[in-house]
Amino acid sequence: MKAKEDYIAEDFTATIPVAEYMEHYRDAEKFIVFCKQCARYNTYWACPPFTFNVDRYLSRYDTAFIIGTKLTPLHPEKIPDVAAFSKEMIETERKRTDNLLLEMEKKRNGRAFFPGSCLICPSCTRMENKPCLYPEKVRPSLEACGFDIGKTASELLHIELKWGEEGKMPEYLLLVSGIFGNF
Repeated sequence: MKAKEDYIAEDFTATIPVAEYMEHYRDAEKFIVFCKQCARYNTYWACPPFTFNVDRYLSRYDTAFIIGTKLTPLHPEKIPDVAAFSKEMIETERKRTDNLLLEMEKKRNGRAFFPGSCLICPSCTRMENKPCLYPEKVRPSLEACGFDIGKTASELLHIELKWGEEGKMPEYLLLVSGIFGNF
């Protein structure tokens, strides 16, 4: 558990065979519909459609190590701008978790999956039909690969996703990431 000035970050983990994770927690057809509704679809290299076969990409590994980072505001009633606070909190934790995942990836000869969208560049070169500027750092999310994050969180991490109301912070935010490897 890591305490911040305005929130607490806690990491929860689960390990599952990749084949089992793909069978029980992935529905690529269902989740690509949500991706297509997002403005980042086909405009960011970390988002679908991918230039690689996702099934082959995932199934070359045998173990999925899933990480849920729960971000709990200490004083939600004092947050004047929920969107700005959430964004800052997520970006702070993403810097920590993304770097940690890349280090784990190297040590375990695996592949990381970052939570949510790519945060590396302010605008992506994909919009200009140019290659990614940081291919060694960019990683897709589990949801971009068709995994059900709600089911993953509740069944594997034993944490329910929470949603806020207009202008009101939820009890906590949850970032779900992972690393696949042969370990």
